[in-house]
Amino acid sequence: MNVSEKAARAKEASYILAALAPETKDRALNAMACAMRVHADEILAANQLDLQEAKRAVEEGKMKTALYERLKLTREKLETVIKGVEELVELPDPVGRVLAATELDEGMSLYKISCPIGLIGVIFEARPDVVPQIAALAVKSGNAVMLKGGREALHTNDALAKTIQNALASVPGYPADALQLIHTREESAQMLALDQYFDLIIPRGGNALIAYVKANTKIPVLGHADGVCHIYVAPSAELETACRICVDAKTQYPSACNTVETLLLDERWPETYQRELLSTLVKNGVTLYADQSIAALAPVAGPVEDWHTEYGEKKISVKRVKNVLEAVEHINRYGSHHTDCILTQEHDEAQIFMDLVDSAGVYHNASTRFADGYRYGFGAEVGISTGKTHARGPVGLEGLTIYKYKLYGNGQIVADYVGASAKPFTHKKIGSKE
Repeated sequence: MNVSEKAARAKEASYILAALAPETKDRALNAMACAMRVHADEILAANQLDLQEAKRAVEEGKMKTALYERLKLTREKLETVIKGVEELVELPDPVGRVLAATELDEGMSLYKISCPIGLIGVIFEARPDVVPQIAALAVKSGNAVMLKGGREALHTNDALAKTIQNALASVPGYPADALQLIHTREESAQMLALDQYFDLIIPRGGNALIAYVKANTKIPVLGHADGVCHIYVAPSAELETACRICVDAKTQYPSACNTVETLLLDERWPETYQRELLSTLVKNGVTLYADQSIAALAPVAGPVEDWHTEYGEKKISVKRVKNVLEAVEHINRYGSHHTDCILTQEHDEAQIFMDLVDSAGVYHNASTRFADGYRYGFGAEVGISTGKTHARGPVGLEGLTIYKYKLYGNGQIVADYVGASAKPFTHKKIGSKE
């Protein structure tokens, strides 16, 4: 079966999913979770095959270490993913919610109702845990999905997709073609050309992937190009808090897109505090890139070549700024509109920063690593959007729904509402019908 045929079947499945009972979707999620636990050894064994090939690629300089780390699927990480699937069961169904209700006239009511997007194509790199995460979100939100993973995770993706597909097939009423997996770049290109079937494309990867997808499809694209996240340390920041948050944001998972990549130090923050913070980062294995003013405080590997740099490893750009407005200007100019943070004890200063920084996530005294659908309580995420249409930030269940208008009438016609003797509309807000 070629990509077009798979897409056509998935599109047909999407119509069934749109009207699927919440209980059926939750049974499908429980079946997925159970199947992944039962077949955990097979999934992890498949991941080891991918890791062996990836290790050779790293040794030959064909793959970055950060990509290798993203590829790892441990038993602990798999169990975390499985629990995320189970937690989705406990969340309310995002489909069929009444978003607004208006009486247009007596006996004629208009309802704005949440509904699935339809058929979604997801292209991602390296991280095999994307397969169950997106599959689960698609099930709960009533969407069909076609997944295209990177060749570096081929065996793992296959094992996960097969396990999930078999689990979904065991649920009465769940359409068999709702989840599809493709493998090659040629298939990916074919998918991007099928605008008659796909309603949305979500790329998860680096700049090159995002740019390629946007340049080669007419289908709407949701995603973010990169994660150049910042932390601004204001004059009133507490040293201990700054050290804890900056170390977590940089070292807890260096290859993640919500890892801090640039540290902005207010020049009025005590120099002894600046030294201590930079020393703490270095002690935790972080390499600093900065100018001579920072080099006077801590060992620096060299100057910053490009302030719009996503290192994806234990490296960070450091700069001194005069005040919060200069920090904001730097972030809006060089950031990626992903997630940025201010460390301060001054509420008004925090509000200035949070109002003026143009990012999907703006934080006060908290690690940028919290920018995640699971941590936000979305169950999981299909990715993080830095755009300003439809969905922004971690895209979970709500971001995978759109809406339709349902009009309930009683024989009304437009002709009665135009002309000299036109009937007036009441346009009165009413309670929900569904």
